[in-house]
Amino acid sequence: MPDQQGASIEVEQKFPVADLAQIAARLTALGSPPGEPGFEEDCYYRHPARDFARTDEALRIRRVGSARRITYKGPKLDATTKTRLEIELPLAGEPGGAGTWEGLFEALGFMPVAVVRKRRRKAHVPVGDVRIDVRIEVSLDEVEELGTFVELELVTVAGRIDWAKALLAELAGRLGLAGSERRGYLELLLERRRNR
Repeated sequence: MPDQQGASIEVEQKFPVADLAQIAARLTALGSPPGEPGFEEDCYYRHPARDFARTDEALRIRRVGSARRITYKGPKLDATTKTRLEIELPLAGEPGGAGTWEGLFEALGFMPVAVVRKRRRKAHVPVGDVRIDVRIEVSLDEVEELGTFVELELVTVAGRIDWAKALLAELAGRLGLAGSERRGYLELLLERRRNR
């Protein structure tokens, strides 16, 4: 397990919502209108010797347009949010680069589990002390097979997790968000498919 001191910790809350347009209007009223929509495709992998579902970890390749990134997410660190270690690395921009990585993963025994596809609009809301540029990333997501969600995310370090959680809770209140969902999209998608 990577050392979490000084590492990037992703503090996130996700909320199922019925009306993304209403949240977009509230963000615009706060001076942070959402940007243009983009499409993201996340291919998640199964570890050859460790059950990521049991250890609460994730490994994925994310595609956004022609850009690709590999992301590892560690186990959740608390019982109320999706706070976890996150290591994200860009893939080389050469054509076929992602396919090469996917082939390497599979050659090493990592097998695809599922692909999560979503249409996403992002906003960045300044919060906290105005002397420090801190912005919460707000994602308005339309997730195939799952519905519509709003994610609030702030990346911090281990010693500032409670501070980040307080900022997310405050913004969630301002946006009228309640009933957070701690499971990730992959977990929700696999559960939905099992229950069909």
